Amino acid sequence: MVRGFVRVSAALLAVALLSGTSHVQPKPGEPLANRLFGAIKTPSHQRPQVIGFYSRGCLAGARQLPETGPTWQAMRLSRNRNWGHPSLIAFIERLSQKARDLGWKGLYIGDMSQPRGGPMTSGHASHQVGLDVDIWMLPPKRLDLSRAARERISSISVRTRDQKHINRNWTPTHMQILKAAAEDPSVERIFVAAAIKIEMCKRAGRDRRWLRKIRPLYGHNTHFHVRLRCPKGSPHCRRQTPVSRISRGDGCDKTLTWWVTDYLKPPKHKAKKKSPPKVHPRRAREMIMADLPRQCEGVLHAK
Repeated sequence: MVRGFVRVSAALLAVALLSGTSHVQPKPGEPLANRLFGAIKTPSHQRPQVIGFYSRGCLAGARQLPETGPTWQAMRLSRNRNWGHPSLIAFIERLSQKARDLGWKGLYIGDMSQPRGGPMTSGHASHQVGLDVDIWMLPPKRLDLSRAARERISSISVRTRDQKHINRNWTPTHMQILKAAAEDPSVERIFVAAAIKIEMCKRAGRDRRWLRKIRPLYGHNTHFHVRLRCPKGSPHCRRQTPVSRISRGDGCDKTLTWWVTDYLKPPKHKAKKKSPPKVHPRRAREMIMADLPRQCEGVLHAK
């Protein structure tokens, strides 16, 4: 019995190490992964490749989104988070041009990834592999903002304070841009505040299949978060479960209202007996290099 237990334990440890999700205890003084990746200001001179999962990985050979383009501006440049896989750069170029076609001057681009991806010292748990981008809800009035102005300006919320409805900042063009993003074949998911998804469900009409990619998530009322699927040529990229496997329809069923009912005002339950504490994976800002795919060590130290 003991021998069998040892074999099972060894097998589980091997799987954990291969998947980059081990829980090795940090050595005294061992630096956190977010400090290591956050300190590097330039990309690795490697072939572009996504490694790992959106919230547990890194990015080789990242490309920088130009600070200003014909239809976009990258915001908060002091963060140095306008990096991504080439497929993300191409997507931003496509969508910002579409935004101009729809009547906006273009798009204000928020956080993407760090020069080599990896965990960040502040903010996101995801955005680690160069396939995530935050796009501001604020329609640009100009695309020649100075670096200083990009630090001062803020986006706008398109949701009411009670989180249940959209507000006057929301426009039909917001919906058209989100629809265009969802219809892009490279897009895996788009995260928005629940009130936005509910409004889109009301206004979509008969063409609704694209709505399944629009996913409700707290904290997304001033920007929408686009996540691309794993690109070709990145065998170590870990794909997220496709939306088609978890939502056959448009995602507008009764479960959507949970975000503005039970989530905001959780129902009261009878007190339950305390159960033993569960072991949870380390959060992004607690990770060490052993928590990431082994290939990330090479990305971190590459020239």
